[in-house]
Amino acid sequence: MRLLSTPSRLYRVLAFAEMVTWTLLIVGMLLKYVLDVTDVLVRIGGGLHGFTFLCYLVVTVLVAIDQRWRLRDVVLGIGSAVIPFMTVPFERSAMRRGLLGDSWRLRAEPGRNGLEKVVSLALRRPIPAGLIAIVAVAIVFSVLLSLGPPTQWFS
Repeated sequence: MRLLSTPSRLYRVLAFAEMVTWTLLIVGMLLKYVLDVTDVLVRIGGGLHGFTFLCYLVVTVLVAIDQRWRLRDVVLGIGSAVIPFMTVPFERSAMRRGLLGDSWRLRAEPGRNGLEKVVSLALRRPIPAGLIAIVAVAIVFSVLLSLGPPTQWFS
């Protein structure tokens, strides 16, 4: 449970994982499209990246609600996952600006609105909430996977 112990720790882990999966995807794309070697790494890296991307979005929203981020910071946090390798610089910036606390605010106090109440419940019951989040991400991931690569969604 150390991973969930603080917002800063959880966010740092997901930001790093997002960066690593971008690397796998880009290396796979280089092997496929530049060196014409194989597309296995694109499938593996793309799948890992897609799942990690969705998890990063969930964690960004979770931390943003708990730490009372402004909308601008939420948009920047989510946007950092779209640009390769930007999640770690955003996480470091968020840490410097005091957006990532050393404790979960809503674990100790009740939420004031619907979103805060849901996050508060999730933080007080992390195992069922984590399982629900993983299942929800897996469902969204499966739907997106069935739609094919993002490059084919609009063609």
